[in-house]
Parts: sequence; structure tokens; C-alpha cells
Amino acid sequence: RFQACVYFASVFQAMSCGIHYLASVFMAVTPNFVCGFPGNVSSVLFHNSSASSIEDIWTLWTSTENYIVVQLENGEIWELDQCSRSKREVSLDLAYEYEGNKSVFPCSDGFLYDDTKWKSTVVTQWDLVCDREWLAKLIQPTFMLGVLIGAVIFGDIADRLGRQRVIWFTSAGQFVFGIAVAFTFDYYSFVIVRFLLAMVSSGYLVVAFVYVTEFVGIKARTWASMHVHAFFAMGIMIVALVGFLVRTWWVYQIFLSIATLPFVLCCWMLPETPFWLLSAERYEDAQKVIDTMARWNKVSTPCEVSELCSVQQDDLASGRMGDDATSSAKKHNILDLFCNWQIARRTITVWLIWFTGSLGYYVFSLSSVSLGGNEYLNLFLIGAVELPCYIIACVAMDKLGRRNTLIPFLILSALICVLIMFIPQDFNILIILANMAGKFSIGVAFGLIYLYTAELYPTIVRTLAVGSGSMMCRVGSVVAPFCVYLRSVWIFMPLVAIVYFFQLLVGIMALLSGILTIMLPETLGKPLTNTLVEATEMGRNKKSYSEKTPPEHSGAALEKIEMFGQERVSTDK
Repeated sequence: RFQACVYFASVFQAMSCGIHYLASVFMAVTPNFVCGFPGNVSSVLFHNSSASSIEDIWTLWTSTENYIVVQLENGEIWELDQCSRSKREVSLDLAYEYEGNKSVFPCSDGFLYDDTKWKSTVVTQWDLVCDREWLAKLIQPTFMLGVLIGAVIFGDIADRLGRQRVIWFTSAGQFVFGIAVAFTFDYYSFVIVRFLLAMVSSGYLVVAFVYVTEFVGIKARTWASMHVHAFFAMGIMIVALVGFLVRTWWVYQIFLSIATLPFVLCCWMLPETPFWLLSAERYEDAQKVIDTMARWNKVSTPCEVSELCSVQQDDLASGRMGDDATSSAKKHNILDLFCNWQIARRTITVWLIWFTGSLGYYVFSLSSVSLGGNEYLNLFLIGAVELPCYIIACVAMDKLGRRNTLIPFLILSALICVLIMFIPQDFNILIILANMAGKFSIGVAFGLIYLYTAELYPTIVRTLAVGSGSMMCRVGSVVAPFCVYLRSVWIFMPLVAIVYFFQLLVGIMALLSGILTIMLPETLGKPLTNTLVEATEMGRNKKSYSEKTPPEHSGAALEKIEMFGQERVSTDK
């Protein structure tokens, strides 16, 4: 009962991370628009259709290259383009085609926007169009940059100060900054507050994965950790639902941010993880948490910290392990992820998988824009399609292992990327199915790497490892939105060529990641490690272990593994 309450309370907040990550999809949309005009309009002409107001013309608008002709009450006739307006020198007859002289003026009177779908967006609020269009395109990349930085900063803080404090701070930060975004007074304050929101959202998501991993027993670790992604996907579906119901951006933002309020009110009740307390040598606090778990779960047999990790044995072992003597006391940083060749090679491989998974997800999303249809339904389905993906991943991870599941799905992603390039453009349905299959396969690998990373590294640097991996993931997320904008820059290159280029890039990286994953150790059914020595020895066979490790070091390491094995038995009971 105790672990279940802690788990569902923690993953509930993961929905808000999915909400804020995708909120800009509808918040920063650019509707149809034309240049404003000076005066009151008397009639409007668009091709062969006439109307009394521009609002009646938007339903006929089909291309950004179109223009609208308006006649003002003073008799002037203006041609309205998106980023300029022209005044006809001769204003005799109102006709769409005109061969006479025209005077071109900038859009000094603002812009007129189509509000049939969205009453207000940040683009219409601050006129982020034409020469200010690049500001609108920076909204999502700057958010992802905040996600990148937040993953590293809060991952490191969680390893130093504990998971509990970071969860408290980031949860409150998501609510405060989420509401503050709705009340920003200009574009720059909007971007700054969203940047801070991205940092705390990323920080919570990274720490929450480690938090639930350290609380849940070995038998349920796979399903518990993977379904944090499922709650994130539910957040994406909430964005689609709220976006469909609320069409004003600041009201939309407030409704999305309210989702975090229930957790903010009760997150202070969440305890620190016993794993972190033991690594910090806070044995009395660890005993209190274990006693609380025992009362909640109605366990009659007492469980003492001394049974899990003997202080005397730790002191003795630390005296024999020179490099690990002050591992729990010293301040750890990202360099600890490269402390020796085994850990360094593991870190490079894990980072590559993180980057490939993120970039692959967005590249396949870029290829899915040809689906068309209702944008709210499309986003809802994008979130919904992830749910069976994680179920299949969980079954495969428990039956085949983490490594044996990751390798085939990475290689399958690479093969699909190559296959798409050979499908003729006329076979639209086949292209869509191949893209969805590629997105599904890369989604399995992307979801799996969170848990796999947490299991590959010891307690003292676990959150830092997941945070640094998330940082590499967000590098791909920062780059990916710019790939969408390449079409407006590389006008000489077809969009399909750009998509194929990045799909080929993802294919090569996925294949390389799959090959390197073969060298990673399997973690299925193994207890979490607590020191860098244990993490280094993980995956070695008995022969290499005895040959490369001195007997006294081997005994100490095995002693610790046996103690955590006792913890495994207690958890399973």
C-alpha cells in the first residue's frame, strides 16, 4: 500500500510535465492574417467573392499568397497582403485584378487575424508574424533549452540534497510558473517564465523516475518506471482536450496549470527514499522511513537498517576500498560518469541512445504532418498511441531483459528509416504506416532508456546519470524544431528531401546505438547498486571478476550485493 500511494502520487504530477511540454502546440499557433488598413471598410473582395467584412472572407482563404481587396468608406481601395499593403492610385471600380500604379506601405496599423478557430494566441497577442516570425519559432526551442538545463541542474541537486526536496520545489514551481505564464505582459517575459517552467518540469520528470525506481521492488520496477511515460502521454491527451474546449491562450494556460494543484497540496507528505538516505549515511532517517513502510503494509516482522547495510561493515569495506572511501561524503559531479573506462563507455552509449530516441521521435513526427485532418484529434491520437507502446515494452523487458529489448527495437528503427526512403511518393498509406511503425519502435527504445539508465548507475550518481541523459535527449529536442523551419530557408530543397535526410541520420545513429548496446550489462532482476565499484563490476562474469579484482575488494563488493539482495527479498515479500 505504501509504495502504491507514493507511486501514484508521484506519477500523477508527470501528467503536468506532458501538458507543459506540448502546450505551445495550440498556444503559439499562427492563424491566417493580413495587413491592417487605415479606416472603416465598406466592401471586401476576394477573387470573385464579395462581402461586407473581412471575417466573411476567411473561410475562402486557401494560400498565404492570396490577397484581399478592400474599399474604405472614403473611397480608397487597398490590396492587403500578409506582410504589406498597397494603395491603388486610381480608385474608380472595385475589381480584384488591377494593372495600374500602386503605392506600397508597411503594416503600420497592425494585422487582422482569423479568429474563427483561435480567439487569441501569443502570436496574435504580440504580432509575431512577418519580420517578427522568428520570435514565434523560438518559443518551443527555448522551452526545450530550459528542459535541457533543468535536467542537469536538478539531477545534480537531487543527488546532493535528496530526491524529496527537489520534488517539493519542482512541483510548486510548475504550478507557480504555469500560472505566471498566463499573466506575462510581453513576449520576452513570456519566454523567460516559460524557460523557468521548462527547467522545473524537466527537473521533476527526471527526479520522479529515479524516485519511483528506488521505492518500487524489483518485480514491479519495470512496469512502474515505464508507466511514468504513460502518464506523460495522458498529459498530451489533456492538452488536446483543453485546446479543443478553450480557444484563448491565457485561459488555456491557466486550465492546464490547475492540473498540478492537487499534487502541490500533498507533495510535502512524500518521504525521502531509503536508498538515498543510506548512501548519505543517514541511518536513523532511513530506519524511520522503513518503519513507516512496515506500518502501512502491515508487516509484522521488523526490518532493521543493520540487516540491510551494516555500518561497521561499511566502515571496514571503505577502509579497504581506497577510491570509494569517501564516495558517500564527497560531492559528486558529471565527471563521476567517466570515473573509469567501464563507466565512461557505458555513459557514451547511454547518451547516444537518449539523443537518438529524442531526435527520432521528432523526425517521425515531422513526417506525419501529411496525415491532415483535425489537429486536436491528431494530437490526442499521438498521445494515445504511446500507451500500447509502453505495454509491449514492459512485457518484452520482463521476458527478454532490458538490453535484449533495446537492441532489436533500435535496429528495427534503423531499418524502417532506410525502408521509407525507397517507398514511392505515390504510396501515401504505406508511407504513413511505415512512419508510424518507426515512431512506435523508437518510442519503445526511448521509453526503455529511462529505466535502464537508472539501473545502470549507482545511487550516488543515479539522478545525475538520468539528468545528463535527459540533457542529451533535449539537445535533439532543441535541434528538431529547427528542422521543421528549414523549408522556409532552403526553398530550393523539397521538404521530402529534408525529411529523408534526417530520417537517414536517425537510421545511422539508431544502428550505431544498437551495436553499442551489446556491450552494456543486463540489469533484469538485479538489485540497484549503491557505489561506483558495484556499478563497475555489474555485468562481469565470475572469471573476469576474480581476475581483475583483488580478493579483499571482491569480498567487500559481494558483501554489499548480498545485503541489497536481502533488501530484494524483503521487498518481494
